[in-house]
Amino acid sequence: MDDAIRLNRFLARCGLGSRRGCEDLIRAGRVSVNGTVTCDLSVKVLAHEDVVTVDGEPVNLPDDAITIMLHKPSGYVTTMSDPQGRPCVASLVPVDEHPSLFPVGRLDFDTTGLLLFTTDGKLGHALLHPRHHVKKTYYAIVDGAPSVEDLDSLREGILLDDGMTQPAEVELLEGRSREEALALMGAPKVGRINDTVSLVRIAIREGKKRQVKRMLSAIGHPVIALHRPSFGPLLLGDLPRGSWRVLTEEESALLREAMDGEDGPRG
Repeated sequence: MDDAIRLNRFLARCGLGSRRGCEDLIRAGRVSVNGTVTCDLSVKVLAHEDVVTVDGEPVNLPDDAITIMLHKPSGYVTTMSDPQGRPCVASLVPVDEHPSLFPVGRLDFDTTGLLLFTTDGKLGHALLHPRHHVKKTYYAIVDGAPSVEDLDSLREGILLDDGMTQPAEVELLEGRSREEALALMGAPKVGRINDTVSLVRIAIREGKKRQVKRMLSAIGHPVIALHRPSFGPLLLGDLPRGSWRVLTEEESALLREAMDGEDGPRG
């Protein structure tokens, strides 16, 4: 049941409120799946097969799927609501118009760059599934100067506390390429580091939690600033920080191609 999603998440994507609010609906016995009331928060449903009702009224995902890219700024958590009251990316995207939008993966609180949102649950799931190996590229300002041996260890795969990583594409940026990357990052301040700093481009095809930061820390060069300029074939380009736009039909087609292995940035 690869396409099955938790009931509270399904209800949230249907516009019934936050996930926590939808959990309250389930606990209150107001939700039925295929004619049976359930109070079990672990229940999963198939969005286009199972019949879900709230207070006897059927609920469905919106018919017209939409996928957008956001230029995520630093200082936002990648969630649609936060019990701690921190700023959420939900405030930056059109959830009033498209209440079932959800982020595809996540970027850390202090990480900037390209973050996808979609109302298409099947697409979102597929983009994150390991079998599709969609490449995600990052620029990382790191403390110190990684050696050739350091970079080679990332290219071969490195052992983290949750297992070996897949081989990464990694390059130390210098000269013009360094300046261009810093410009794309918005030239983040790095004054708190007294020693030398370096700029690394790294591309991975996995989605372990805080993976890039953990990989670079593992070779002794912790991340100072992290930015994602591309996701598969999609390029952030000149989209202003904090702004979003709908993917073009061509971009959507390229994104689907990327799930079949053709995922290099184009253009």
